Amino acid sequence: MDLVDAVKLWDVEPGWLNTASYGVPPRLAVEALEAPLDEWRRGARGWDGWDANTDRARAAFARLVNAPPQDITVGAAASQILAPVAASLPKGARVLAPDIEHTSTLFPWLANDLDVCTAPPAQLPDAINDRTDAVAFSLVQSATGEVAPIDDIVAAARAHNALLVADATQAAGWLPVNATLFDVVVVSAYKWLMCPRGTAFGYMDPSVRDRIRPIAANWYAGDGNASYGPPLRLAKDARRFDIAVPWFSYVAAAPTLDLLLEIGVDQIHDHNVRLANRFRAGLGMPASDSAFTTVTTPHASELLTAAGIRMSPRNGGARVAFHLYTTEAEVDAALTALTPPTPLTPHTPPTPPTPPT
Repeated sequence: MDLVDAVKLWDVEPGWLNTASYGVPPRLAVEALEAPLDEWRRGARGWDGWDANTDRARAAFARLVNAPPQDITVGAAASQILAPVAASLPKGARVLAPDIEHTSTLFPWLANDLDVCTAPPAQLPDAINDRTDAVAFSLVQSATGEVAPIDDIVAAARAHNALLVADATQAAGWLPVNATLFDVVVVSAYKWLMCPRGTAFGYMDPSVRDRIRPIAANWYAGDGNASYGPPLRLAKDARRFDIAVPWFSYVAAAPTLDLLLEIGVDQIHDHNVRLANRFRAGLGMPASDSAFTTVTTPHASELLTAAGIRMSPRNGGARVAFHLYTTEAEVDAALTALTPPTPLTPHTPPTPPTPPT
């Protein structure tokens, strides 16, 4: 689908440069919720019809990250999917993470009495050594939009046999992702994937699944006949890590992910990065490979807010994000807000010479 035609399926008010906080859904996602919500209100049918969207969303996400559907688990938050991974490492295991990593990727390790050490994102590959048991990092940093040196991190982790865990929350949906490069990938889908809050996905490589204890095991993770009574009987694939997901979030997620596949992540990537670099060039910043960035212009958030631009304030600066529904006009409006014209200096006529006495 051509991007020009695709964006007609969204109703985004001008000035939304905040997809790094949450993505705006296409109309069809909201429309998909109307009948199920009415059915729920009236008790008109069972839940199984709504729940069928979960596997539809699982399959679509698998295609988006180039992985088999049987290796995908579903949940409600990236940290919830990450928690069993962290809980399965031995006490004192050393986990390496970026020093500016989001707490949703850090706290599961810290909460499990692990030895968490950090390094700047660009220096992460060089910090991996034989003492490193796991590497946990975001493909794109939430605070800055910095894209990780993914190939170098993967190579270093594999050279030292470290478990490789990636958070693709700020990447999936605009940055092409190959989940099979990693052992575990987690994604909260309400940002660049534009799904409702309460949708999350995880890739669990078959080579590490038996090392991860399914601490949130429930009937949804069962083998298909696990509603009542022992013994423990979990699915053989990544479904063993599923939780019983919120139905309506996945009702809207399924058509949204299908639409993203139809548009194509490569096309979205080129559009987003081009607009981000238009913005950066307008501020005299170097070009980047990211769809969002943080600016430190004095009073940036106040200037943007006054101009009707919605973004994320960041320590006096502002995080601005560009997605498929962003236009050049919105980029230019943000630049105008951040670079007000220089006031003219009042003209002072020259002082006439003093006449001779």
